[in-house]
Amino acid sequence: MSFGNNLGLIKAFQDQMPEGSELIVFYRPNTEAEATELAAYGVRTIPFRDNMNFVLNGLPLLMTARVLFCDNYYAFLGGLAHPHKMRIVQLWHANGAIKQFGWEDPATSTRSSADQRRFQAVYDQFDEYVVASKMMARVFENSYHVPASRMEYLGYPRSDRLFNAKWRKRAQKRVYRLAPELKGRRVLLYAPTYREGITYHAPKGMREALLADPNAIAVVKLHPLLTSSQAQLTYEFGSRVKFYDQLTTTDLLTVAETVVTDYSSVAFDYSLLPNAHSLLFFMFDLDDYQNNPGIQKDLLDWLPSEPLKTVDDLEHAVVLDSATDFKDFNQNWNTYNDGHATKRVTARYLALLQS
Repeated sequence: MSFGNNLGLIKAFQDQMPEGSELIVFYRPNTEAEATELAAYGVRTIPFRDNMNFVLNGLPLLMTARVLFCDNYYAFLGGLAHPHKMRIVQLWHANGAIKQFGWEDPATSTRSSADQRRFQAVYDQFDEYVVASKMMARVFENSYHVPASRMEYLGYPRSDRLFNAKWRKRAQKRVYRLAPELKGRRVLLYAPTYREGITYHAPKGMREALLADPNAIAVVKLHPLLTSSQAQLTYEFGSRVKFYDQLTTTDLLTVAETVVTDYSSVAFDYSLLPNAHSLLFFMFDLDDYQNNPGIQKDLLDWLPSEPLKTVDDLEHAVVLDSATDFKDFNQNWNTYNDGHATKRVTARYLALLQS
């Protein structure tokens, strides 16, 4: 577990584990808070770091698994002797993909042959890829050079909560308890993606563009790996733009009337929420980003709104506040995300424990 957005699925597995079977979660340090919650729920949790302790103690335990779920690329899998009865399943951490990765990432072609073989050794270890759409299946097929037969169209369990009215109400209560000034206002959430090796700086005029609607409150939520940029952005934006470290991006999505992003996967989550009104893609660096790290080649064919390349374009869109039509976007990317993915995933893989 390197992302903490699948707790609902993990708890569902814990509730249904057959007698004589055990659920174990290895977790990265950045998900310690979520691991603590799982431990309180009765799940056995083990810290996972790339060190000798994992090699000597964690790996032998992992090798006994009947089903091994991963939510990311894990390099150690490349050297794993795949047990015949073990099913290794990729549960990706996002509902869709705007950025390129794997073989589609332009940087991969510049790596050594040894590196490329090592990457493919990891990709080949996954027996199944849980996906929510044919679009995402094709992304994996192209990015990881794996056959279509490995795709399982079950939907992403992490999306189920977005369909749950009780969960949404709890999330909104958390937001309004910590940020009561957002209640009754147009919340404009700016959530830029992570740019590797880059300290994020907002383009000149960004503050004015976000504040163009006097009825809106602008909230900035940075990717966890961009927190080093927050002090500078707080200075640049001033007190009228809000930062809420104690609230998750997903919580804030439940109260946002408008989301401004660029290449982030938050777009695929936000489009499923009933409060979703407008989704703006502020891609001021699109020309450069197409080359590094690269974007999906057909991006402009399925993006639900035209990319905005200048702050003037963004300001105009904020003031205009036109509703975004999410129908085709969701049909393309959220085809099997219907609020019942957890049931389908648990049913499929719990059955393997009986076989």
